[in-house]
Amino acid sequence: MSTDLDLTCAEWVKSSYSNGNEGQCVEFAPGAAATAGVVPVRDSKDLSGPVLVFPAGAWASFTAAVRHGQPPTA
Repeated sequence: MSTDLDLTCAEWVKSSYSNGNEGQCVEFAPGAAATAGVVPVRDSKDLSGPVLVFPAGAWASFTAAVRHGQPPTA
């Protein structure tokens, strides 16, 4: 099984929860979920920095909890 994920052509989307004043800015690449079953996440202020990769199901659970104002559970 390959662990390489080519993100050079990924289309990144800034979270609607990110504020626009150089604060906490998170971007994710939703297209990777369709092709690799994972969701890459990065800091939009550091485009060449590290990328965290989450299983698509875990990301969906996390974002649903955030939308409903609930803390995510493990």
